[in-house]
Amino acid sequence: MTAPADAAVRPFGSAPGAADAPRRRGPIDPRLWRYSATARGYLVLTLVTATINVAMIVVSALAIGAVLAGVLTTGTAELGEWRTELLVLAGAVTVRTLVTWVQSRFAHRSASRVVAELEHEVLAAATRLPPRELEPRRDEIATVLTRGLGGLSEYLTGYVPALLLAVTLTPITVVVIAFQDLTSAIIVVVTLPLIPAFMILIGLLTKGKADRTLQTMTTLSAQLLDLIAGLPTLRALGREQGPAEKVRELGDDHRRTTMSALRVAFLSGTVLEWLATLSVALIAVSIGLRLVYGDMALEAGVVALILAPEAYLPLRTVGAKFHAAEDGKAAAERAFTILDRAAATPSATAGAGFDATSAELTLTNLSVASRDGYAPHRLDAVCRPGAVTVLAGANGAGKSTALLAVLGLAEPAEGSVEVGGRPVTADDAWWEQVAWLPQRPVLLPGTLADNLRLTGVDLTTDGLEEICAATRFDEVLDELPGGWDTVVGAEGSGLSLGQRQRLALVRTLAADRPVLLLDEPTAHLDDATETTVLETVRELARRGRTVVIVAHRPSILAIADSVVRVVSDSGVRVVSDSVVRVVSDSGVRVVSDSVVRVVSDSGVRVVSDSGVRVVSDSGVRVVSDSGVRVVSHGDAAPGTGER
Repeated sequence: MTAPADAAVRPFGSAPGAADAPRRRGPIDPRLWRYSATARGYLVLTLVTATINVAMIVVSALAIGAVLAGVLTTGTAELGEWRTELLVLAGAVTVRTLVTWVQSRFAHRSASRVVAELEHEVLAAATRLPPRELEPRRDEIATVLTRGLGGLSEYLTGYVPALLLAVTLTPITVVVIAFQDLTSAIIVVVTLPLIPAFMILIGLLTKGKADRTLQTMTTLSAQLLDLIAGLPTLRALGREQGPAEKVRELGDDHRRTTMSALRVAFLSGTVLEWLATLSVALIAVSIGLRLVYGDMALEAGVVALILAPEAYLPLRTVGAKFHAAEDGKAAAERAFTILDRAAATPSATAGAGFDATSAELTLTNLSVASRDGYAPHRLDAVCRPGAVTVLAGANGAGKSTALLAVLGLAEPAEGSVEVGGRPVTADDAWWEQVAWLPQRPVLLPGTLADNLRLTGVDLTTDGLEEICAATRFDEVLDELPGGWDTVVGAEGSGLSLGQRQRLALVRTLAADRPVLLLDEPTAHLDDATETTVLETVRELARRGRTVVIVAHRPSILAIADSVVRVVSDSGVRVVSDSVVRVVSDSGVRVVSDSVVRVVSDSGVRVVSDSGVRVVSDSGVRVVSDSGVRVVSHGDAAPGTGER
């Protein structure tokens, strides 16, 4: 799906809860075959090779038993006498070797393809997630894509073949042993369940270790990325050593978790080997004693003794590969959770074939859920073609979220967004008609021309030179020796904030889209550039564009044809032992001479028993040593208040 013009948004959202935690399934997750065609083909190949291997093992055991018993009992040691049996044995060994080689070769190739397919599916699914669901999963998705799914190779190349052998070779081997020696078969049947039983106990002991390992790795990765991103600021403040201790603690946690998993893996491997060895030894002693006393035929004893280790081998291999595959399984389960969630997200197509050139954009009673209520709350606006509509309001009121709702990227809790009477949907047909400038425009590593093309604009686009002049980006190009071929790094490294904003404005304003959504378009610009940019925006509106701007600056409000006030429902609750009065959605007035407690999920903090000091994200400041004085951006001028 093609993104709307310009960059990504990082809206907030609740972290994945317990409901989103990976749910343990069977040893082979059926979702793996559903999401990967290569995995389905590999499963068929593994089943075929496992079946052939089982047949060759049984044939080899019968041939060895016949030759060995015949030589010892008849005394005939001529090769010619045993030519048929030896040829059968040689053929069985050759076929088994070839099948094992084919399975091993295609296993690694298929595993690489499966991992690549899942990475592609997860990345595509991540782009389909709504921003509020994507934001808390960014670090998890990055870890799954970069390191987590790589562990799935061990699961596919080792664990899955061993598991299929366990469900084919073991029962067939037991049946063949029973035909040769019922006593040995009974011993196998009695001792064989001990291995799964101990595996279950070990699994209970290690339950969640792989998930914790992946979680600590995700946390460590996120902490390091935050540290790297904020390193210039930390260096400027002289605090670059501050997060070092936290990163060191996370690294130690990851090391302890990993070593704990390895310790359990080695312990479980030792236990499984000991059980299998003891069981085979018990069968060997039983066969030896009965051969000494003449209670069984030599050929039957040899065949049973050869097949006995083969009965235990698949389960031993499953146990040995189990822990090596756990990390990959944990990452795969998280990947499947993302894929399932994306699959459950409806794919809207209502905008197909729709032209927004002359359509009104209508927001009716729009409310979008936020951390502590609704932002925006009950927003009504009509944005007309040929006019500039400005969304104004306090910080955190939900102005940027309103733009997300217009784009179809934020789901309204109440109300609706319509274009020409049709509900807005998050699809390509609608996004292709919108040019969007977010607060933090995305600049990708590459040339300036490459970043220009993100909105469908190229160097031959009509009016590009005029827009470059209006934004004064032409001056930036003159300063750069490579011009449009200048290479920038991630997030536009190599350009100043003002230069990045100018580039983002150029590609947004030059895009031939009937709807313009601009979030703080003149941020990081000087007054002269701001004036020319606003003149260009006004001119685009006169040409019939629908222009919606999020702004605080008076200069932007001055060009507006209509100004829509955006408010939030912050859900602030004030409790007092005395007189308390709360007024306004954006401001708070408190009257009290005693203890006042303000409780809110929006970041309000209350300090003091005799007075109150409140800091709120909604722009309210209450400072007092004895009583209460309120300064509200919404209801009172700075320096005024009410006792």
